[in-house]
Amino acid sequence: MLTAPGGQLVGRQREREMLGRLLGAAHDGDGGVLVVHGEPGVGKTALLDWTVQEGRQLRVLRIVGVEGEMELPFAALQQLCSPILDLSESLPNTQRDALSVAFGLSAGQAPNPFLVGLAALGLLSEASQERPLLCVVDDWQWLDRASASALAFIARRLLAARIALVFVAR
Repeated sequence: MLTAPGGQLVGRQREREMLGRLLGAAHDGDGGVLVVHGEPGVGKTALLDWTVQEGRQLRVLRIVGVEGEMELPFAALQQLCSPILDLSESLPNTQRDALSVAFGLSAGQAPNPFLVGLAALGLLSEASQERPLLCVVDDWQWLDRASASALAFIARRLLAARIALVFVAR
């Protein structure tokens, strides 16, 4: 895969078509998930950059997994949700409380992972009401286990949401 002068992505037509369909579906109200995987250096992040540029009419939430944060439960999920956390007021109390504890915003016992997943799904769904949402997660392999589980939970429940979710992993 090459980048032409001016930053234009060259090649990977099939992958760009698939990503474009995902963006279009989210815009039309049908959520979906794509996983892009491959060896380091093959252009996965360039495809993500292209996807973000193509999806500029959607609200974009983008995170990158960090190896040093793999032992911090919900660190990646907190990073993804922090720009829309103000929407948590619309969540049921139990979900809002679980998310608040998971993100270290309030004290409490370790939250139920199911409630955290539901809360994050509710938060993303609420954000997508105003404008379709594109969530991109680069370096999935470096996500903490709790965030990876919550995002997988969310990914399986996006069919009726205006959310496109793209994971990139080695």
